[in-house]
Amino acid sequence: MGPADIRELAAALGVRPTKQRGQNFVIDANTVRRIVRTAEVRPDDVVVEIGPGLGSLTLALLEAADRVTAVEIDDVLAGALPATIEARMPARAGRFSLVHSDAMRVRELPGPAPTALVANLPYNVAVPVLLHMLERFPTIERTLVMVQAEVADRLAAAPGSKVYGVPSVKANWYADVKRAGAIGRTVFWPAPNVDSGLVSLVRRAEPVKTTASRAEVFAVVDAAFAQRRKTLRAALAGWAGSAPAAEAALVAAGVSPQARGEALTVEEFARIAESKGAGT
Repeated sequence: MGPADIRELAAALGVRPTKQRGQNFVIDANTVRRIVRTAEVRPDDVVVEIGPGLGSLTLALLEAADRVTAVEIDDVLAGALPATIEARMPARAGRFSLVHSDAMRVRELPGPAPTALVANLPYNVAVPVLLHMLERFPTIERTLVMVQAEVADRLAAAPGSKVYGVPSVKANWYADVKRAGAIGRTVFWPAPNVDSGLVSLVRRAEPVKTTASRAEVFAVVDAAFAQRRKTLRAALAGWAGSAPAAEAALVAAGVSPQARGEALTVEEFARIAESKGAGT
C-alpha cells in the first residue's frame, strides 16, 4: 500500500497514529518490499509480525511466506486487519492469523511454529518485545526488525563499543546480530524525529555453552551495566554478596576484576555466572 492507500484506510477507520504506542506507519511500498527482501522470507516460512498496524508489511509478507501471524494490541487496528487482508489479498487470507494482544503477554501462537520474525517495532518497547519473542519462541530462526537507529546500533554493537550494553549482550545470547540497513524518516506517517535502522538476528546454531541458566547470566549482565563506569569487582559486589566474592568469581572465570562490562562477550558473562560462589 502507498501513502494514499494508508491515509484513506486510516481515515475510514478513524485512526490517528499515537505517540503512546509508538505508531509510525510505513507509507512507502518500496521500503516494505525491501524489508521482506532483506529478511530473506522464504515460501515455506511461518512469519510472526509484531504491530502490523494498517497491514502494509503484512500484505508483503503474505506474498512471500507460507503463513503470517500478526500480533496487534490496538483494538481498532486489530479489528480492521482481517478485512484488509481479505479485500486486498483474498487468495492468501486463509494463510493469515491475528492475535489481538500485547506482544509482551503472548505465550503461544496459532498454527505451525514460527520460523521467522519480521516487525516494525515501536521505539519505546522494541528491545523487551524482541527479547521476549526470542525467548518464548525458540523455533524463530531469523529475525529482522526495524527500530530506532540508536537502538539498532546498541543491539548490533560489539564488545568495546561505546554503545555496547545490556541489549547487545542479551540479543547475542540468542543470535548473531548485525545492522542490515538504514531507513529514513520520510517513509513513515507521521514522520518520526529520529532515523530508523534494520537489525538482522540469526539464531545461534548452538546455544552459549554454559551450565548457568539464561536468568543467571542475564543477572550478571544487568549488574555489570547498572554501574558501567565501575570495574566489575565493584559493579558485581551486590550480585556476588561482596566485592571480594565478586573478585573471586571473576578470577575463577578468567576475567580481570579491573575490567568493565563493556569489554566482555556473552560467553565471558556466562563464565562469571557459573563461577558465583567461587572461593567460599
